[in-house]
Amino acid sequence: MEEIYAKFVSQKISKTRWRPLPPGSLQTAETFATGSWDNEENYISLWSIGDFGNLDSDGGFEGDHQLLCDIRHHGDVMDLQFFDQERIVAASSTGCVTVFLHHPNNQTLSVNQQWTTAHYHTGPGSPSYSSAPCTGVVCNNPEIVTVGEDGRINLFRADHKEAVRTIDNADSSTLHAVTFLRTPEILTVNSIGQLKIWDFRQQGNEPSQILSLTGDRVPLHCVDRHPNQQHVVATGGQDGMLSIWDVRQGTMPVSLLKAHEAEMWEVHFHPSNPEHLFTCSEDGSLWHWDASTDVPEKSSLFHQGGRSSTFLSHSISNQANVHQSVISSWLSTDPAKDRIEITSLLPSRSLSVNSLDVLGPCLVCGTDAEAIYVTRHLFS
Repeated sequence: MEEIYAKFVSQKISKTRWRPLPPGSLQTAETFATGSWDNEENYISLWSIGDFGNLDSDGGFEGDHQLLCDIRHHGDVMDLQFFDQERIVAASSTGCVTVFLHHPNNQTLSVNQQWTTAHYHTGPGSPSYSSAPCTGVVCNNPEIVTVGEDGRINLFRADHKEAVRTIDNADSSTLHAVTFLRTPEILTVNSIGQLKIWDFRQQGNEPSQILSLTGDRVPLHCVDRHPNQQHVVATGGQDGMLSIWDVRQGTMPVSLLKAHEAEMWEVHFHPSNPEHLFTCSEDGSLWHWDASTDVPEKSSLFHQGGRSSTFLSHSISNQANVHQSVISSWLSTDPAKDRIEITSLLPSRSLSVNSLDVLGPCLVCGTDAEAIYVTRHLFS
């Protein structure tokens, strides 16, 4: 792991996302977006990481991420996703969902489309409503799915004024995050520890499947789907645990991995190297989990500031009935393979690390300490 560059940006960063690369592109990630929260004025910003480490004309290092452009955002940015190369979808604490368009010619951002009351609480017995935060958004061009504190799921299409489909009382608790499993199917996580699968081909308002952590109803805050094996899902929640699920089997996680000391805010499989997974937490830590099995007798030493302790996952279900060769390394229950190497990526703990994103060899994360961290050398 090579150097990680910090830039202090005078605003608390709630979300960070790399701009996707064009299909078949050989470039590495260069541009990322951030959203802020809990500031007097919040912004969506676009940054370029430029040429790190090259001397600039003044003889200084161009280690900094350069701000390309920004635009005011009404409310806290609760989630942020690139819709395509030019458009960014932002979820607001006001219940509004906005599509911003980037104009590369003059480096500006403008509002392209907006659904102002995507999420709201209805008052008892009255037509009035109050806004409810939109907590999560996921894009699969041309579709945009949003979830919120109101337990509502919306399916929008770019350039359509109205929602294509709304499931009003999808959940009686807060929905915290959403991801696509496959095109018509989404998966949501909620504040009572449940995963629910929804199939938009079905007309009703009921999930097609419910999975949950038994016992404690620990709120789940984040979810990510394995990029190649759509049945493998990772979640993180209030207790900082990392849970790996196989949605084809049973209703409980395949493994529970002891992780952070406080809420886990985001979990991401590496999009092209999914044996690597990344998590960040309220406790100020950012971790790289390596489950690749090509290392003989992989050491399970857990590297954290010179301290090391052995680390073993706890596997719940036995998967002897699944053909071994197709099992993801995350689902393996062989004790020798259950050892996962964890590396702490930030030099020292500070305030909450709220968001992270990985693309190729590049990682970006944003924190409540008003800092953005970037590395271009994840696997070196």
